[in-house]
Amino acid sequence: MVPSTSQFAEMAHVAGLPRTDVPPRDVERGVVVFDLDGTLLDDLELIGDVAASVLHEAFGTPEEEGRVHYFATTGMPFEAQLAQLYPTAPAPLRAATARTFHQRKVTEAYARAHPFPEIPKLLKRLGQERWTLAVSTGAETEMAEILLEREGLRYWFDEVLGSAQGTKREHLHEYRRRYPGVPIFLVGDSRFDMEATLAVEGVRAIARASRVRGWTLTPSDLEQWGAAWADYGLGELPAVLARLTRPPTSRRRPTSTGSRRKR
Repeated sequence: MVPSTSQFAEMAHVAGLPRTDVPPRDVERGVVVFDLDGTLLDDLELIGDVAASVLHEAFGTPEEEGRVHYFATTGMPFEAQLAQLYPTAPAPLRAATARTFHQRKVTEAYARAHPFPEIPKLLKRLGQERWTLAVSTGAETEMAEILLEREGLRYWFDEVLGSAQGTKREHLHEYRRRYPGVPIFLVGDSRFDMEATLAVEGVRAIARASRVRGWTLTPSDLEQWGAAWADYGLGELPAVLARLTRPPTSRRRPTSTGSRRKR
């Protein structure tokens, strides 16, 4: 049964759309689209600390409560998170809080964040196996590019779409247009990531489960929200992709020679 989409998917919209002047092209095997925060980068703990501090300073929310609120709505742009968490707060306050969060996220989280240990070897293997790789993130595109360059990972990605190019769902529609006729997988770490795939034909969700202070998202949680496979690490991803794209085998019914009559 396909899970119904939550209100997350309906609220998370930002201005800007992907470029439409990029022509579609053929790729050899398929496309694997990675989320950045919490999927490629091991930065959820760091970003959660920033969010908790910002929410406490702006709205008086206790920091541990703020961490849970942030993680429960992560995957959507922070502006949309604030609109959901504090709908009665003045819009200028929410906008100022979002600016503060983005600034501190860069200086306090991204400055210290690094990829999960398996990521460099994983990207290399997927590239060798002729998968086309891309990024879809709610972070600013330029910042995502800088982080990937800094960690020596940008080489493996065909394209990076960030907040200025729309939401995850819009990114997936654009990647579907650019890479027609092949399997596409979104590898993410949130309910929003999983649900973003439901509206895009031919896209399936893969998930990294998480365990950080004050928050746990299990593989079964993510599978309930639409993930075809989920685990706390992505080391098995190449084998999982091979299994999910393997053509179904047809079984022939055995013929009983003894039942044939001679004419």
